[in-house]
Amino acid sequence: MSHSTTEPPPPTEEWTKEKVHQWLMTEVKVHQTYADRFLEEDVLGDYLVAFVKKDILDLGVKHGPAVKITSYLERLKQGSKYESEFPAYVEKWTKEQVNQWLVQRVKIYGKYAERLQEEDVSGDCLVCFRKQDFLDLDVKSGPAVKILRELHDLNNKPEPMLQSPPPTGAEQEEAQQCLKPQPSQAQPSQAQPSQAQPSQAQALATKQPESLNKHESKKAHPPVEKAPEKKKAPEKKKAPPKEEPPKLQALRAKRKQSDGITVLLQKTLEQLGTTDLKTFRFNLRHFNATQHEPIAQSKLEDKDDVDIADLMTDHYGSEAALQVTLEILDKIPRRDLACDLKRNMGQLKPQRPSKEVLRREANQGDKLKNLLTCGGNSLDNYDRFVVIVNKSSPEQVEYLQFLNKLKLFCVLDFDPDSAVPGGLCHSYRETRVANLHTPSQYEGQTEAVMKNLNLYKQTSWVFCNGRHDLDSESNRELDYKNWLRKACRDVEQLVSFICKPEVLLHGRTLFIFLLLSPVQTEKDPIFDTYKAFYKHTEEESIISICESQSTFEKWRDLIQEKCDCDITQQSVYELTLSEVNGSIMALGPFNQSSGRLLPSSGSSSVVLKQKDEDFMTALDILCLNQCENVYEENSPEFHDFKIKVEEEFFRGGKVKWWNFYFCDKDKAKPFIKRDKYKNLKKMIKSQSKDPQNTCVLLNLFHHPGCGGTTLAMHVMWDLRQDFRCAVLKDNTLPKEEVAIQVRRLMKLESDKPSPVLLLVDDSKETENAHCLVNCIRKAIVEDCSSTVDDAPNGQVIILNCVRSHSPKKQYLTGNSSTPCQYITMSLTKNEQDDFEKKLQELKETHKKPENFYSFMIMKSNFDKEYIDGLVRNTLENFDMSTKAAQLFAFLALLNTYVAESEISVSLSEDFFGMKMIRWREDNVLDRMKPYSNFLIIDTVEEWGGYKGIRILHHSIASASLEQLEKSYHLKVSEIAMAMLHCDLFFRVGVVRHRLMLSIQRMLIERQRKKDGDEREAFSPLIDKIHKQDGRHTVQDIFVKASSQFVTSASIPQALARYLYISERDFPEALKWAEKAKNIKENPYTVDTIGQVYKSNLKSNIQSEKQKKSRNPDDLDTNIKLAVNAIRAFQRAQELGNTEDEPEEEAADEDSEDYPTKSSYNVFGYVGVLEITFLVFEILSKLPFFEDGDPMRKRYLQSFLKQTIPITSVYKEDNEINNRYVEITKDHERFLLNLKTEVKEIFEFFDCYFTYMKGNNSGGFDSKNHWTICVHFKKYVELFCTSPEEIKKERESNPKLNLKMDIEEHRLCLEKVHADTFAGILQHLDKPAEEMESITQHYAFLQQKQQYINPKQKTREKINYILSNIILYLLKPTSKYVKSYSQLSALLLETLQDVGLGHPFPDPYYLALLLFWPSSAQENTEIRAYVTAIRNSSRKRLSILFRKRSTVAHFYLGKAGGLGRLVPKPKLDECFAAIRRDTLAQLWRNGDIFKEKEIISRLHRVTGTIELGEVFANYGKLKIPVRPAFIGGIRSGFSTEKVSFYLGFAIDGPLAYDIQYEN
Repeated sequence: MSHSTTEPPPPTEEWTKEKVHQWLMTEVKVHQTYADRFLEEDVLGDYLVAFVKKDILDLGVKHGPAVKITSYLERLKQGSKYESEFPAYVEKWTKEQVNQWLVQRVKIYGKYAERLQEEDVSGDCLVCFRKQDFLDLDVKSGPAVKILRELHDLNNKPEPMLQSPPPTGAEQEEAQQCLKPQPSQAQPSQAQPSQAQPSQAQALATKQPESLNKHESKKAHPPVEKAPEKKKAPEKKKAPPKEEPPKLQALRAKRKQSDGITVLLQKTLEQLGTTDLKTFRFNLRHFNATQHEPIAQSKLEDKDDVDIADLMTDHYGSEAALQVTLEILDKIPRRDLACDLKRNMGQLKPQRPSKEVLRREANQGDKLKNLLTCGGNSLDNYDRFVVIVNKSSPEQVEYLQFLNKLKLFCVLDFDPDSAVPGGLCHSYRETRVANLHTPSQYEGQTEAVMKNLNLYKQTSWVFCNGRHDLDSESNRELDYKNWLRKACRDVEQLVSFICKPEVLLHGRTLFIFLLLSPVQTEKDPIFDTYKAFYKHTEEESIISICESQSTFEKWRDLIQEKCDCDITQQSVYELTLSEVNGSIMALGPFNQSSGRLLPSSGSSSVVLKQKDEDFMTALDILCLNQCENVYEENSPEFHDFKIKVEEEFFRGGKVKWWNFYFCDKDKAKPFIKRDKYKNLKKMIKSQSKDPQNTCVLLNLFHHPGCGGTTLAMHVMWDLRQDFRCAVLKDNTLPKEEVAIQVRRLMKLESDKPSPVLLLVDDSKETENAHCLVNCIRKAIVEDCSSTVDDAPNGQVIILNCVRSHSPKKQYLTGNSSTPCQYITMSLTKNEQDDFEKKLQELKETHKKPENFYSFMIMKSNFDKEYIDGLVRNTLENFDMSTKAAQLFAFLALLNTYVAESEISVSLSEDFFGMKMIRWREDNVLDRMKPYSNFLIIDTVEEWGGYKGIRILHHSIASASLEQLEKSYHLKVSEIAMAMLHCDLFFRVGVVRHRLMLSIQRMLIERQRKKDGDEREAFSPLIDKIHKQDGRHTVQDIFVKASSQFVTSASIPQALARYLYISERDFPEALKWAEKAKNIKENPYTVDTIGQVYKSNLKSNIQSEKQKKSRNPDDLDTNIKLAVNAIRAFQRAQELGNTEDEPEEEAADEDSEDYPTKSSYNVFGYVGVLEITFLVFEILSKLPFFEDGDPMRKRYLQSFLKQTIPITSVYKEDNEINNRYVEITKDHERFLLNLKTEVKEIFEFFDCYFTYMKGNNSGGFDSKNHWTICVHFKKYVELFCTSPEEIKKERESNPKLNLKMDIEEHRLCLEKVHADTFAGILQHLDKPAEEMESITQHYAFLQQKQQYINPKQKTREKINYILSNIILYLLKPTSKYVKSYSQLSALLLETLQDVGLGHPFPDPYYLALLLFWPSSAQENTEIRAYVTAIRNSSRKRLSILFRKRSTVAHFYLGKAGGLGRLVPKPKLDECFAAIRRDTLAQLWRNGDIFKEKEIISRLHRVTGTIELGEVFANYGKLKIPVRPAFIGGIRSGFSTEKVSFYLGFAIDGPLAYDIQYEN
């Protein structure tokens, strides 16, 4: 028996770890690093067979090699060898060529291809992949299946031409080592024989795929790589290879790049079909846009794509050939291929033969440009830049001007000397605005931090390691050890904050590490900061710019070692700072070379500096030379830009200044002037001629989508020579801040203020604009250099665009003191002709202008049939199960019911499950087909500016909802519910927050009724759902919304309102009202609980009127409801008295039910009044109190006045009455307190309406005043007995006559509202006869003082003095008037009694009126009375002062005695010809004191201002006086002589119209 001499290989299980290593290296052919990993981990054969892919990945092997090893291992276990199913050339692809094949041939998203490249998926790995392997790399199923299919298809296709990738850093080093002689060139004397074998060219040749080499030989290009003769010459090995001359090496590199361009052109042309290639040849033959002659026809005949590519590079040169190709592709048109070519051009990199020869990488400038612009030409491709910078030198700072051009979100600065002169921060702040912060200031709630630090609006400059311009220990620079302990956590928190998607959207921000000095070791704060960014964001979002190559190499090596990534491709290091600066400054957008100009006095102009514009964050400023010198206007770039801007506007985008500029440049094609253009322009110019007001408001009411804002901006464009024009772009800023910015614009670069025209686009109401008017007036008055002489110039005109559903009606019924215009969804004949003419013009310059739907809707005169037809065609085959249809339905719902609503592009990408790909917004529109022709992407200014998607026109949105319901039975309730079920919309994030606000507004925001100022009961959406589907659907929607808006009290509050108003389901309403209160207890939520109880009580009273029999238990139920209601209203009032500001999220409260946020909350008091009188009504219906019987009415009156108990009331003795008495006794304490409580509320309202200054939006106060008057009338009827009843009572009780007399006089005073100090003041404009009667009543009470308790006696004596003063002013000759001396003596007597600590300010107010000094007489006590009135009013009326300022009822006149008191109604009589609302406006802004009628009647007091306080001076006596207007005195605490008019308010003397003597 013979035996074989060779033994069979041992089973895999018996392999040693060395055998496993050998198998990996020789059979599987993985990189030695990965094979070594198995050796290090002692992987024997019997362990190996148990391995699966996850175990291999756990060894640190990347995914590509792991899949390959797994595949070979499976075959090994089966006893077979691995055999590929794919062409052999695929296995030779590098990972870069796999990337190229996936992007260019398979056409998958670049992000997936990059992911595979990161995981080392070369061709030999790719052929081993299965579908699950792709899924494990987060590649979706669709692309994974496509990749596998395309791989299989390669078996039946020719080999694709793939460009050889540029050599990596390691390969370059290897190649350069081959070229370098072994000894250093710096030390030639020590030369040794070279050990290098192949040349660099040979090394690179091994990297080229066979196909490419074949292709190059076909084109007869001399292959630079080959140098075979060197291999055959052994003698060459003994000497160093001769270095080629630098010019020759540069030439070789250039030729290599040329070859790459030829391949790129050939690949582009091979994608053209036969027809397109023929068209391309034709255009190429006639192409004459370069200095070269066109290629001759004879050369082009019968040439294929390869020959044409060769021909073009030979004829034009490489770079020019690319440009020619781009232009022809655009023209024929194949813009898709042009875009691909542009992208691939950015990837072309010239090969560098040697660092020593080519010191500089030839494309570093292009690389910098590509990194900053994503391959474009403009810095606009990124929303924001974040710069992280270390220590700089003053010499470097001059080359860092490019920072001024970047849209910086923040700078993280590690140079403590940056803010001192010569430092980077100091230099930046010379031309731009930067707020200086520390990392710890970024801690807290995201929105609060963004608001407090003014992020997005101004650059945040964060000092991360000390700040030496501040002299404090806490700002010292720290060494690394101390920085790590004390500052590192704050910096990491700062990085974490910046990288939140709700702060800066991923993929939309570039993080730039600007290394101006070397980072020597890992123990450097800036390196820790890099690691923090590396953890929180993607590598491709971080780039490095290094001041030198040595700095870069150290930086790269540190990151390579600690982060295991190579940053070379993301770094720029071979440019000087000067070149970096120049390269970035050359990128668009370009600044206007002449500077932005503003009009100034005397027809001059001034330059608007960038730093000044940075300060005015709320304003979009329109300049004289707006849009000029921004582009080279003869360039193709400008032409393309013009077409794009026009197309966006006519499709439905917001109008830009560019649209007007284009029309101005082409006078033959003017911008359409609406018929209201002239009226609006005339109205503005007429206001500018009236110097009376420093700030005036003009309203333009318009239907949504009818061109109102466009009209306003058109007028503004044409008035930019006469006004400094601006649009308010940020409505979220406080009005006071906006006012300061407007004042800055008015005063900019000029000694004399210039008039300002401010456009406010107010989507809801005009109250906001009124508030802004007042703030601007105050700001102008505050300005220390404003004088009366400046008033005609220093004027601000606010043009307020107000969306309205009935603009014409609002125009006709509007406030006549506010000039206004309106524009509706109806074109005149002239306008229709203009639109028709514009359409013909558009046909000359644009393709298919009939697809500009917004323009066409207006051209059709908003024809509903046209709109419905458009919508019907586009929504054909609408399928709500698709993502695109769902998102369109959501947009239709939002855009119909919420003005200025949109869904952000980034949120839409998330909705579609798209990976974040930089600058491909159009991808969303692609996904939205076939509805994308109805959509447009706008930039939303709020939250730093983000891109939002919306429907082109409001009418398309509303028509879409109608069509969906009509044709697809899809109701708005179903769309709303689907939207609420989309959890993605309700996660944390800035763009989501804005969407959530829009959804909330859609559910709860109510519109004004068309026939009045009141609002509808519910939002239009809820109203429609209620009518269509009823209660249960409405409740389901609110319940779901409540689960999404978990922190919002407004949703459950709105549901409570719906349930008690519409459904009368009070228990369920109460449950939701309580839930709202539990989320946020504020005046509004607690008031809603009171409203539920009140409605329940009213409902019970109504239903009981229908009952024929009485049920005493109803009384018990109703009183309990009243107790709970009053308790709720009292709590609401208590919260209203203590809160600083109303809650911002309480959107539903901004209605007629509640006051505006600027007014004082009194609805709690009103609620208590209403409930109390409902209780009085209930009691009056009881059998023994029925108001039909006068005697029974007296019983009720006496019971409530607590003069007789309920048991003493006469009644029939029966079971029902006894039960009523029993219930009444149970609630007796509550019932007996009602009269006192109501009386106190009436006295409060006397003070409220008498002492406080009214506001602009007086509708709420007027409604309250009317309600209170109605209830006071009921109060008088119930508690103030008629004269006949008093007479009858007196006859039956002769011993009580005196008491009855006193009571009768008091009741008479109470009836006419004259029983309080404030009530008497209200009689200043009443007839003198009424005042005489009041004075007589008080005179009687004065005579009977011995029978009156001391507290009441003091109060009635004070009222008696005031009634005499007012009677004298109304009728000086009345026989009931006491003389000045008598009243003074009586007041002195009273002041002796009360001292200076009386709880009411009334006696001290009288002291000011009677004892105010004159030039002839000083009263040294007056200062004490001023102090006393201030203290007393602060204690008594401080709640009112928090929201309003006081008003003066008397002014100091020129006469003597009582005659020097001039009541305000007397001054008003001088202006009888002026409308009352206009007159009120003159009083509010103080302009009334410039009228000659006032000047002639009032005495001007002289005084001083010292340390910011105003004093009235009488000899040596200085009396403190308060300015009537905020900002009435200059800042700076300058001591100045002044004069002013004096008014007397309940909290002390007021100074009006303060004038400085100098």
